Amino acid sequence: MTTSMPDRAGVPVEEEEREGVLRRLQHFLHSHGTTIPAFVLLLGVVFFSIAVGHRFLHPFNLSLIIQQVTIIGILGVAQTIIILTAGIDLSVGAIMVLCSVVMGRLAVDIGLPDYLAILVGIGVGALCGLVNGALISLIRMPPFIVTLGTWNIFFSLNLWYSQSETIRAQDIEQTAPLLQWFGNTINFLGARLTFGSVFMLLLVALFWYLLNWTAWGRHLHATGDDPDSARLSGIRTSRTLISVYVVAGAVCALAGWALIGRIGSVSPQAGVTSNLDSITAVVIGGTSLFGGRGSIIGTLIGALIVGVFRNGLALSGVNVLWQEFAVGLLIIVAVAIDQWLRKLSS
Repeated sequence: MTTSMPDRAGVPVEEEEREGVLRRLQHFLHSHGTTIPAFVLLLGVVFFSIAVGHRFLHPFNLSLIIQQVTIIGILGVAQTIIILTAGIDLSVGAIMVLCSVVMGRLAVDIGLPDYLAILVGIGVGALCGLVNGALISLIRMPPFIVTLGTWNIFFSLNLWYSQSETIRAQDIEQTAPLLQWFGNTINFLGARLTFGSVFMLLLVALFWYLLNWTAWGRHLHATGDDPDSARLSGIRTSRTLISVYVVAGAVCALAGWALIGRIGSVSPQAGVTSNLDSITAVVIGGTSLFGGRGSIIGTLIGALIVGVFRNGLALSGVNVLWQEFAVGLLIIVAVAIDQWLRKLSS
């Protein structure tokens, strides 16, 4: 009968080796945060391609999944840069809808040229972000509380300015066709991509570059990882935080423009759960809620995971309630993995 030889500390060698392998795995996953989300996405595609069959892998269905996650993907970009600073924004959906209403009312009801209406809408989004950023950075209020309050404020302004009325697709098409531009489609090998979907992919690529290859991106990561150390190293953390929220607000406005193209009309009731959906995509994509670690690519993968699971379960005939159950389970697992990886820094 053989036994494991203990090491100097009295710990069996085999157990020490297992801990070493586990530690190396933690380090790898910590350094490559998109590995797990990418694996889950691949697993989901393989599973539903077997369970559902050719309907799931048909180019039209795959392009439909991308269309369905377009708005969440764009909002996810805004949410990601905020969560990387150890913040959170519950108002992204309200900013998006408010900006879409501003664009629609200015272009259709007032008669402002559609391109000017879009620019004003983007400015409104940046202004909303400035309000959030100033309250969080200058007055030192918690991001959760600030954005919970501004979510109600922006949503109320949306209902007041729109008078709870929807601007019809026909009216937009006649007076401001540029507002529906993101709804145009490209047909390619049986797939049907909208301009909005292509824009989402380009936006992700742009912010990947900004976060990884610019000083602003490095300052953003440093502020989220350790704001005190970042401040001591010469980074103006308050200015960085404000800039992040302003940029996020402008991105939300672009999501509002894409939303008009997606649904064809301007509805003050659209995107009710968009703020939660954007957080879902970010968390499932591997970005840490504690800041400093994550990626835009991971957010895109997270959005696609949600789209794949909802689409696959729908094609399988699963009730909508169980589709949401699956998404909720994915969130819990993603946060549990994040907590496990955070042990590296403890």
